Amino acid sequence: MLNSDVFSLLGLAARARKICSGDVLLKDIRSKSVSLVIIAENASDNSKKKWSDKCTYYKIDYRIIGTSDELSHAVGKDNRVAVGIKDKGFADKIKSKLGG
Repeated sequence: MLNSDVFSLLGLAARARKICSGDVLLKDIRSKSVSLVIIAENASDNSKKKWSDKCTYYKIDYRIIGTSDELSHAVGKDNRVAVGIKDKGFADKIKSKLGG
């Protein structure tokens, strides 16, 4: 049930326009304007490696949870395998729900 709380928070963050994905996410990771990156468990190994390596290099926290369908549904967009949370408050709340 923990994940549903996380996806609810992602939805709130999306409506508050505090998330990013795709090329914008890459740019925001490089400029360190995201606090947390969520990666889908069913993302390709290549995608998981790409996003986790970027986050590790730029010292940005990331978590691998849920499926791309759950992630996409939560943020109201299609085919999302990674989303970034720009707001530290949302990021901290999600991290606490995920236990850390």
